[in-house]
Order: sequence, then C-alpha cells, then structure tokens
Amino acid sequence: MTDHSHDHGRGLLQQLGAEGRELRALIPDVYSGFGELHKAAFADGSVDKKTKELIALAIAISLKCDGCIASHARGAALANATEQEVAETIGVAISMNGGPGTVYGPRALAAFRDFVRPSEKS
Repeated sequence: MTDHSHDHGRGLLQQLGAEGRELRALIPDVYSGFGELHKAAFADGSVDKKTKELIALAIAISLKCDGCIASHARGAALANATEQEVAETIGVAISMNGGPGTVYGPRALAAFRDFVRPSEKS
C-alpha cells in the first residue's frame, strides 16, 4: 500500500474520486450540472484554456483546497503550461494571500510536477 499523505497530485485525485462516487450516485443531477458548468467555463474562448487553468490554480491556492489544486495542476499540465508559468501563477497567489500562499503554493507545484513527470510510484 502506497502512503499518499504527502501526495498532492495523482494519488490525491484517485483518493477523492473514490470518496466521491457514493455521493455522486445519490445526487447525479448536481454532479452533471457541475460538469456542464465546468465544461463551459474552461472552454477555449477569448481566454484560452491554459490561462483559465492557471487562474483556477491560483484560486485553488487561495481557497486552500488540495483537491482543487490537484485538479487544476492536472488541467494546467494537460493544457501544456510550463513549470515557469505555473511558478509565476503561484507567485501571484502568494502575493494575494501572503503566508497561506507559501504553504499551498509548493503543494500546487508538486501537484503540477506529478502530472508532467509521470510518477514512478505504483
């Protein structure tokens, strides 16, 4: 069994997915509606998907939401954000949040790295 106590990326999303399945089964319309909102909000438009993922990552840091950080770190990686773009996004979050940004910012970088550098953990 792998210890995910310090996992901020793939392992965290797997854990949260497993935990959310029962609730999703009980309120499928809520999850469906949220999925449609997410799809519309993150679609390429005047602001591209990568920028939207970076914005969401900064907001996730501000909200101190580890699951949101992991999700949007993955989204940024899938949208081909660079590590420097993520780092600068984290810098903005630190500027806007002070101390908490210095705690959740490194978690965001670790999560991003987990998605761009496939883990050797099994």
